[in-house]
Amino acid sequence: MLQSSTPPDVGPTAKTPLFQSSTQYKNWRFSAEKLKAIRTALNQAAIAAIRTTFESDLPGSSSDVHFLDAHEEHLLVKLYITKISQLCGHFRFPEEVEATGITYLKRFYLKNTVMDWHPKNVMLTALFLATKTTNHPISLESYTSNIPRTNPSDVLDLEFLVAQSLAFEFAVWHAHRALWGIWLDIQELPQAPPPEELQQIYDTALQHIRISRLTDVELTYPPSQVALACLSLAHPEIAASWARSKNADTALEAIRTIKRMITQDGDIPSVEVVREIDLRLKLCKNPEKVVGSKAYLAKKAKEEREAELKRMRKAETVRKAVEQGDPFGEELAGRGNLDDDD
Repeated sequence: MLQSSTPPDVGPTAKTPLFQSSTQYKNWRFSAEKLKAIRTALNQAAIAAIRTTFESDLPGSSSDVHFLDAHEEHLLVKLYITKISQLCGHFRFPEEVEATGITYLKRFYLKNTVMDWHPKNVMLTALFLATKTTNHPISLESYTSNIPRTNPSDVLDLEFLVAQSLAFEFAVWHAHRALWGIWLDIQELPQAPPPEELQQIYDTALQHIRISRLTDVELTYPPSQVALACLSLAHPEIAASWARSKNADTALEAIRTIKRMITQDGDIPSVEVVREIDLRLKLCKNPEKVVGSKAYLAKKAKEEREAELKRMRKAETVRKAVEQGDPFGEELAGRGNLDDDD
């Protein structure tokens, strides 16, 4: 069944479609305006924090820094989406792993910015995490040893952060799986084309789905609508025929919007443009995240002091409890001798 962009008005006895019960539907769907607002807010907050860190280290040092804007951050992430596809080809990972890794990368940067966490290692971590959550695991050693200039720590150091940024919601509903279901349905239509032509249509639609991963469509529309839009790009008549057979004409306006987004935004960013962005990122990256920098060492020292104070407070609490003859705390006090047989 083709899911609508908005929840239908259903009665109390109606069965909720599975997709509408998913965390993806509830927590990872945004309007285009909301996505822009999220990215802009993250960007501005990062700039303010980094500027403050620069100024605390050396007053006036942030005045000449050309920070990235939200659009430039998005272009950098978009380039690293293509790197996931390249790595999946190298490792021969299945479609599910590639699609899931890309989704994880997109979702991570709805909670974080590239000025805090560079996309390279986040991308490697997102893909490695996807191999596990899709049940196609690979050992960390085999993974990192086949990627130039990559150590196991590059992945392990970020794995929990990535999982936390995803809110530990790892299940993803993908358009390529919805397309497979539609393709099976089409074979039963009275006017279905010959098998050879139908296979070509499917392959073309799947290619459009792969292009769609460079866009935000999966963050706005259900996978079934994305799949139908990609089928429409491959063969409009077949897509329209299938939609009529499912009484899904109401989704056609969304389908047109999705097709427009894919054709307009599904391009790979210019390497030259992104290279310039990456060079500037080296100058405006959050120094607290740069290992060995003064800000990084100061932050680590502060964290260690706080951890030491926490340990001392805990040790003091235990010491007092022992002195009072109650090492197990007040909860067990007054319960009598634990060795009594009564």
